[in-house]
Amino acid sequence: MAVEIVRVPDLGGADEVEVIEIPVKVGDQVALDDTIVVLESEKATMELPAPFAGRIVKILVAEGDKITAEGVPIMEVEVEAEAEADVGVKVTGETEATSSPSQELPDPDVAPKSESKAEIKAVPKAEPKSQPQLVASKTTAAPVADDTASTLITADTATDVYAGPYVRRLARELGVDLTQVSGSGPRQRIIKEDVHKFIKQRIVNPQNADSSGLGGAIPSVPDIDFTKFGDIETQEMSKIAKLTAANMQRSWLNVPHVTQFDDADITELEEFRQSLKAEGERRGVKITPVPFLLKACALALQENPVLNRALHSDGQHFVQKNYFHIGMAVDTPKGLMVPVIRDVNQKGIWEIAAEIFELADKARAGKLTVNDMQGGCFTVSSLGAIGGRGFTPIVNTPEVAILGVSKAAIQPVWNGAEFGPRKLLPLALSYDHRAVNGGDGGRFMTRLVELLSDIRGMVM
Repeated sequence: MAVEIVRVPDLGGADEVEVIEIPVKVGDQVALDDTIVVLESEKATMELPAPFAGRIVKILVAEGDKITAEGVPIMEVEVEAEAEADVGVKVTGETEATSSPSQELPDPDVAPKSESKAEIKAVPKAEPKSQPQLVASKTTAAPVADDTASTLITADTATDVYAGPYVRRLARELGVDLTQVSGSGPRQRIIKEDVHKFIKQRIVNPQNADSSGLGGAIPSVPDIDFTKFGDIETQEMSKIAKLTAANMQRSWLNVPHVTQFDDADITELEEFRQSLKAEGERRGVKITPVPFLLKACALALQENPVLNRALHSDGQHFVQKNYFHIGMAVDTPKGLMVPVIRDVNQKGIWEIAAEIFELADKARAGKLTVNDMQGGCFTVSSLGAIGGRGFTPIVNTPEVAILGVSKAAIQPVWNGAEFGPRKLLPLALSYDHRAVNGGDGGRFMTRLVELLSDIRGMVM
């Protein structure tokens, strides 16, 4: 028997994750790929599978713990000798350090002592299919330099600001000067809550706001004692709901929105889509209108690249994107999530449809990774399956445009000689008027309607 340490895998671009569930306990037997810990970032939930079968002998984290770097030990598992051969590290050099499970583990935030001559080499192992990479090692007292920790958590010596990349990006997006923010994290590190608290203070006390203009004349909403009117329950919002609220407020306050409306005649598109049912059953893929929408949007963006930009934070430049990744808003039990379909312009309808269902299923199961939701150029938010004749979507900054899609309906349309029944799809295009003017929006919408009304244009 040997005791192996299970460590936190690559965080997938997240600056911090929280341990939200530990479905196992000490003494439990786990099989290969059984879920042993559930982590949650601000945008996604990730279930960590057991990299080998064995018995849980020690749990090194607790629910609510915050983890900021990969490689942090989370669990000790007693495994058979055969399983031991599949994972671990080999220590070479003048000294070889080994220890029992009771020995103290090295602190991943502490650099190795200079007098140590041990060299740590990772031994490759077969990875479980379609599972996140896990780093597992033998229990060893040999110090290990954690380069990941130093890259995820950095200190700016020029400005004496101690914050991670995510917090720095958040501060740039919100226009916050981090030198004015007090850190509440370990060693006075600035965390995202410190940035949000700073903004709230500026909003509540605008007289103390600096030249950045944060908060300005926005009055705070007073609290109301609802217990005077009846029984109530106060519940904490989920992380995803909090993030969505913060993003929507930031977009609404910073982006001068304009929304244009039009209807696309999808009568022929629907007839063609219905004819694909048998082929879809054979392929195991259900064809909805959404793949056609995403494909048409990608082609319209190619022809109208103004809507495929992002404004630089200095207000003097813009970034022109030469790729076409489109986000798809998904309603989940945990809140709104936006997975991204990449290179939509280069893919066919069947491929797009398969990716849509794969990502939508991951979103509803809470298994989207941070990488699944990054890199979008444009977002499509469809409420067609729910209903409604129209709505005004809020731009998903740093994107400059978003398409809102409502429920299609049969309506009488004049064809020049008589009224005939046609299926019309209501569309609403919201855009950032700093980057997109009315002419740009009108040309994009006109082309989009043309592509949806005659899908032959998608293959020309």
